[in-house]
Amino acid sequence: MWERNLVLSAPGKVILHGEHAVVHGKVALAVALDLRTFLRLRPCAEGRVCVRLPGVGVVRSWDTPRLQALRRGFAGRRWEPDPAAQQLDTLREFAGIAAGASAPESLATLAFLYMCLAISAKYGDVLSVDILVWSELPTGAGLGSSAAYAVCLAAALLTACGAISCPLKEGESTARWTEEELTLINSWAFQGERVIHGNPSGVDNAVGTWGGALRYQSGKITPLKRVPTLRILLTNTKVPRSTKVLVAGVKEKILKFPAIMNPVLDSIDAISQECQSVLEAMPANPSPEYYPVLEELFDINQHHLNVIGVGHPSLDRLCRVTASHGLHSKLTGAGGGGCGITLLRPDTSPLAVEAAKRDLCACGFECWETNIGAPGVTLHSFSSLNAEVLHALSES
Repeated sequence: MWERNLVLSAPGKVILHGEHAVVHGKVALAVALDLRTFLRLRPCAEGRVCVRLPGVGVVRSWDTPRLQALRRGFAGRRWEPDPAAQQLDTLREFAGIAAGASAPESLATLAFLYMCLAISAKYGDVLSVDILVWSELPTGAGLGSSAAYAVCLAAALLTACGAISCPLKEGESTARWTEEELTLINSWAFQGERVIHGNPSGVDNAVGTWGGALRYQSGKITPLKRVPTLRILLTNTKVPRSTKVLVAGVKEKILKFPAIMNPVLDSIDAISQECQSVLEAMPANPSPEYYPVLEELFDINQHHLNVIGVGHPSLDRLCRVTASHGLHSKLTGAGGGGCGITLLRPDTSPLAVEAAKRDLCACGFECWETNIGAPGVTLHSFSSLNAEVLHALSES
């Protein structure tokens, strides 16, 4: 029986450079976004497993004997290295989730059940726990919210069942796991992502686990050696888009104009590699002279993304608004709406930032001032949490 309260968090992610080109074998840079998903796990005395996800309207609980019986029903079937379709169908039926349901609450519940049973099958009994998850990340905005959830779940369940240590010592405010333990967390978070997305790249859960920045190319994920923490504005245009449709549109353009489009993809690839070199040469707290090249790379890449057909009038407006305050922006993710990021220099005046935020909100956009290059999955003491997080996690 697990006897401690745990609080942990994992970051979201943004793509800094390489959107769409990555689909065609080019380099992409993904960075941890310091908007985080928080999870509180506490022991549940009465032989139940409870999960509450207020952000997507999930409040569910099950008797542990029923979950153990469900797990025994899969006797002889492996739970890993990946979720089997038959297992997921059985879990859907158990939870009353319709076949093919793709709403966030359905997928989050399914991922929770899978990870709870699969981890307990490998490391011991189904634990009686009460789990509450609260996130600063909007869902469906391409910011890695499902991966941050899967990373938090994996870390919490693995810690509670003793598969990894609980590194937070008395008097410490935060702690992180060893490299070996992080690798295990990441592998289980990837299974959770597979339940939710089917065939994810593994980038989002890797960023959520390790933080910092990662280079991704043709399935190979490499953490950057050193990453400074950079201030940004993250803006959600709230314009919905289909990643699938946008990816298909780019492919069509490449087939139609290969001699024009392939050099653009090569140029986006070169931007990613140049940016990696700049980031790895920057000190932890970079001074303003490092920023002009990063700003130019933002501007060039934004033009390229418009050329390949994934821009949108809302994103053009975002770039114009921030440019009027001397700031440089680009879309992040799939494009066609969605989110944009704006680089903030250390010497950008607070007044200019506030004015830019005000003008962006006046466009009907949602705007956050945050950092990239944030730490990955982290254990917290209650005393280290801010008032908003404490309030959200104390809701019972």
